[in-house]
Amino acid sequence: MTEDPQAPLKQFQPKHDFFVGVDSDGCAFDTMEIKHKECFIPNIIKHWNLQPVSKYAREAAEFVNLYSKWRGINRWPALLMVFDLLAEREEVQRRGAKLPEVPSLREWAATEKVLSNPSLQAAIERTGDPVLKRALAWSEAVNATVADMVHGVPPFPYVRESLQALSDRADIIVVSATPGEALRREWEEHDIAQYAAVIAGQEMGKKADHLRLAAAGKYPADHVLMVGDAPGDLKAARANAFLFYPINPGAEDASWQRFHEEAMTRFLEGTYAGDYEAQLIAEFEALLPDTPPWKR
Repeated sequence: MTEDPQAPLKQFQPKHDFFVGVDSDGCAFDTMEIKHKECFIPNIIKHWNLQPVSKYAREAAEFVNLYSKWRGINRWPALLMVFDLLAEREEVQRRGAKLPEVPSLREWAATEKVLSNPSLQAAIERTGDPVLKRALAWSEAVNATVADMVHGVPPFPYVRESLQALSDRADIIVVSATPGEALRREWEEHDIAQYAAVIAGQEMGKKADHLRLAAAGKYPADHVLMVGDAPGDLKAARANAFLFYPINPGAEDASWQRFHEEAMTRFLEGTYAGDYEAQLIAEFEALLPDTPPWKR
């Protein structure tokens, strides 16, 4: 019988009155730039034969993954969005570049509940589809490059202090779309895994699933807070009627300092929800556009 990857979330039982989910890349760690610019994007160009339009592929991938409202989404929808942005760009069309045709990958990404390497491998075993095999090779290359490249990147200032301060009052889990192996390596490298009751990555489902399985019905809704740096984190929190604290891209240090010195206390004292949270979210949402710069 296959082990249920979501079992740690389903079986999780509260030890404290409050619950905090924390995203990892770009939220707890300043790893978004290095992972996408040095690991994801070079492998996109290499594995999908985008060398003739590498400049535009890089611009599209950086926009989707770093500088737009889609920041932080799962790698598979992000990859498909990059292909779509390239297909409609005039400069790419003028060069006559042959872009990847990936109907089977689109179908898999649209219908699969858990978008991860293991679930993609299972689809390959069922179908033998060459496009899915190519997609898995790309994803595995990304993971290998991340393992080789990304190390020695500490948590943002005030992350460790915040987790330590919360640990006596709140249950903490990692809520991420990153593969679990990379999450465990990074959190253990910097000795903050000790604060996380569960480290949930892409193999355990979507972020909304992580929060639902670990916290829904186990805590009052206003005792659950998601800390994240991307609109997808906000969406995951709201899908479960939970609170959200934004780590603003480009102002992460200040966001964590504000959390440690102000917002965390408000959350624990019951004065976070309402106007205070709404003001923080409005500031956050204004930072990330939905239109790429070449279309403005």
